[in-house]
Amino acid sequence: MEQVLRYAVDILKNGGIVAYPTETFYGLGAKFDSEDSLKRICDIKERPEEKAMPLIIGNKEMLNLVASSVNRKAVLLMEKFWPGPLTLIFPARENLSEYITAGTHKVAVRIPGKSFALQLATIVSFPITATSANPSGQPPARNAETVIKYFGDKIDLIVDSGLTPGGLP
Repeated sequence: MEQVLRYAVDILKNGGIVAYPTETFYGLGAKFDSEDSLKRICDIKERPEEKAMPLIIGNKEMLNLVASSVNRKAVLLMEKFWPGPLTLIFPARENLSEYITAGTHKVAVRIPGKSFALQLATIVSFPITATSANPSGQPPARNAETVIKYFGDKIDLIVDSGLTPGGLP
């Protein structure tokens, strides 16, 4: 697994897209500040530009890369529920991509629960996207075969960890 994680990090650092399992479904990851990669995700998902893209981070210190402020209530929620399936909305930093904020000036962030996503987010030194691995309007992918069916070779790496639990995205 260590080799796969290192390979995924290299791909992300070099502007690639990685499909990876989360604690619910498969997600598509790109480096948060790689405009070309973010655009590629929107293109392959046929995602409307007015739809914001959530991020995952490996630790709370990474928040300062994407959020302009964090209030006391958010800190309390993070302490209670992170890592875990709770996404919090923060005021976005000025320079954050429109692909992530969709013009809202806000950013959705979480530290994922126990999963490959958490391992990946923990070893990279930057936030990565956590949008579902499916074309807009299609069901989220629960396995690598579905990711392949949806995207074929349009993704640089698909991490196959079998069937994910599903549930609510």
